[in-house]
Amino acid sequence: MIDYALDETDAIAARIAAVLRPGDVIGLSGDLGAGKTTLARGMLRALGLVGEAPSPTFAIVQYYDPPDVALPVAHVDLYRVDDAAALAELGLDEARAAGAMLIEWPQRMGNAAWDDMVWLHIDRHGDDARRLTWRLPRGWKDRWPLP
Repeated sequence: MIDYALDETDAIAARIAAVLRPGDVIGLSGDLGAGKTTLARGMLRALGLVGEAPSPTFAIVQYYDPPDVALPVAHVDLYRVDDAAALAELGLDEARAAGAMLIEWPQRMGNAAWDDMVWLHIDRHGDDARRLTWRLPRGWKDRWPLP
């Protein structure tokens, strides 16, 4: 767990992005406005994306490929997905096989969530502070970049 100011979001995101590998899945949970998209955008910037990444709220899945980023990344927002059965239509298994994946609202995956997904949870602490907690699968214990 770490507490951070909003202006530290990009630095935290860069540390996580630096250890991302193809096949990695990062789940981002928290209330509306907690900073899930902000953290995902920070990771995309750290991977080389220039300009603002659009929120995938309406597209559900937004893809980024080299040379725009260092490795293929699918940014997924499951906020509008009410039924875990609809996940099959999104092609998430194929997207994961092609690169890394950042998933907002991963709890909507239900039992379809991968066992080796990193779970990040963001809580607000006042207007300009956040608390980040995580649950790491076994394969991440030695490479997790945060204290």
